[in-house]
Amino acid sequence: MANRRAPPDRSKRPLGAARLDELALAYVARFATSRAKLTRYLSRKIRESEWTGEVDAVVACEAVADRMERLQFLDDRQYAVMRAGAMTRRGLGVRRVKAQLYVDGIASEDSGEAIESAEASALASAVGFARRRRFGPFATRPADDPKLRERQIAAFLRAGHSMALARRILAIAPGDEAALAALDDGAGLD
Repeated sequence: MANRRAPPDRSKRPLGAARLDELALAYVARFATSRAKLTRYLSRKIRESEWTGEVDAVVACEAVADRMERLQFLDDRQYAVMRAGAMTRRGLGVRRVKAQLYVDGIASEDSGEAIESAEASALASAVGFARRRRFGPFATRPADDPKLRERQIAAFLRAGHSMALARRILAIAPGDEAALAALDDGAGLD
């Protein structure tokens, strides 16, 4: 005999300003987030519920976000630096960092330092990406097949690296530590 659960109650539950504040506090306690991401989360919770607050729901979301900033639970500049650092350590390039910060709602005045940091570590990030994917100097055998080389370049581009940097790294023969060291020293850069 099948054990069936009762269908979930799809009726909208009431949501007021106090509960919205609790949701925001729980969200910032659990996730590193930006102001825009918090506001989107709270807006979604309002759409899923029946708003019972005295003020407009959008105004309530902004007020909660303002309060979280005053309490220093939100800082878009620090979030951008943290997010960009994590992405470059994973081997993602500057274009991907810029795109993610835009999606996260980080303003250009808050993302400047993070983007500069990502640009400064572009080479190390690309080499780390090649190491993880076993491309170029980290491959077990040379990539003589043009289609394989195109796929590897496409992978670099999807990761946010420049075409020139991808080609420069992929041109290094597998196991050529001297060429890789020269690339790290700047001799392989234009």
